[in-house]
Amino acid sequence: MTLESIADGLTHYVADFITSTRVRDLPADVVALGKKSILDGIGLAFAGSIAESGRIVGKHLSSLHLGDGPATIIGSGRKVAPRFAAFANGVAIHADDYDDTQLAVAETRVYGLLTHPTAPALPAALAVGEQMNASGADIMLAYHIGVEVECKISEAIDPRHYQTGFHSTATCGTFAAAAAAAKLKGLDSATTTRALSIAGSQSAGLRENFGTMTKPFHAGRSSESGVVAAEFAIEGWTATDRILEAPRGFFRAAGGGYDDAAIHGKLGAPWTFADPGISIKPHPSGSLTHPGMTEMRRLIREYDIKPGDVRRVRVGTNSNMPNALIHHRPTDELQAKFSMEFCMAILLLERRAGLAEFTDEVVHRADVRAMIEKIDFVIDDEAERAGYHKMTTIIDIDLANGQRISGRADFGKGSPANPMSYDEVAGKFHECAKFARIERGRADQIVAMVRDLESVPQIERLTGLLLAPG
Repeated sequence: MTLESIADGLTHYVADFITSTRVRDLPADVVALGKKSILDGIGLAFAGSIAESGRIVGKHLSSLHLGDGPATIIGSGRKVAPRFAAFANGVAIHADDYDDTQLAVAETRVYGLLTHPTAPALPAALAVGEQMNASGADIMLAYHIGVEVECKISEAIDPRHYQTGFHSTATCGTFAAAAAAAKLKGLDSATTTRALSIAGSQSAGLRENFGTMTKPFHAGRSSESGVVAAEFAIEGWTATDRILEAPRGFFRAAGGGYDDAAIHGKLGAPWTFADPGISIKPHPSGSLTHPGMTEMRRLIREYDIKPGDVRRVRVGTNSNMPNALIHHRPTDELQAKFSMEFCMAILLLERRAGLAEFTDEVVHRADVRAMIEKIDFVIDDEAERAGYHKMTTIIDIDLANGQRISGRADFGKGSPANPMSYDEVAGKFHECAKFARIERGRADQIVAMVRDLESVPQIERLTGLLLAPG
């Protein structure tokens, strides 16, 4: 960080981007990509609403005696104040670790490990949008602005931020929610600057909590904190005007520094959705498992590998990937999401790995435990040389008949290199909706409405479909 970058007023630049950007500034390809992530997020909120974390959140909110409000808690029969809807829906979207992921571009960074953009941004946009009687186009714009701010901040901060333990979905996501809320509330640049600063003082979340309910708690709290920041800024709450770039501001305190060139002048130029892209998950597990899972599924199908055929499996990655995939012998469904061994084992046993496979009951099955013992998750020299900007995974399967089957993947299904179509995302959405016992007709309406979101005159037409049936 230089004195020149401080003088340039980075926080002011971000606030000006938020206040000046219009729907017409969104390229058509960015709009189309965003709709996939919005639909994906809604489906995940349905699924997450029936997770144990969803039950606890509902119980907690009931204990607060909040009364009615304008904002929908997805998958429930409740409408509450925007901050609490943002919290509940943020937790739900991230509950199964099935939500989309920002992709890093710098070789010094760990590909796929910057932030989950939709979990903080979308709940804030929907909650405040309902409060403001916003249109679908308004929601879409606020969501895109929130995602863009979150992703560029995450890209700019020194990699130490993530590597030493901060969870960037929690820390950078707070700015996403503040940006979305400020846009929908029509705040001017000065008030938006204060909202960002209030958000910055609330940004928190530690990766040691991966594999527990506290990881999705991070997403919910970041979304709620951004909404609260905008609300306090409107009331005249004071805050610094350089929370990002100051010597004691977010970038220096949380990361030790930042790359000014990665954010200054880069908001919307290009939009992150367009380049380097956002990855949508095909499996409810940590994104670093997905290249290996994509390749394992391909090998199983191509060679018709049966569980009894497998003698030993070697899964090799770069040295940064085990830093996140920390549960080698998982004891519950949340730990399983961050276990390369479980993800490989369940594919070998079931040939699929969806919501139904990531449960405590499945994790404890004897055949799952036995298959996990056959899998070695190691650091591989070839994968290390490929760089951290990829998720290179090299698989060697030794069969009982002496045959070895091998494969390699740098990227997984759902990444920009191997993207899901809108219809494929709709298939995932239907999986989530069915999991949450949402009837097919209602789910079909949601899919159609999000596909044409910019034409929805009032967002309540969509959010009315997101309440629990009956």
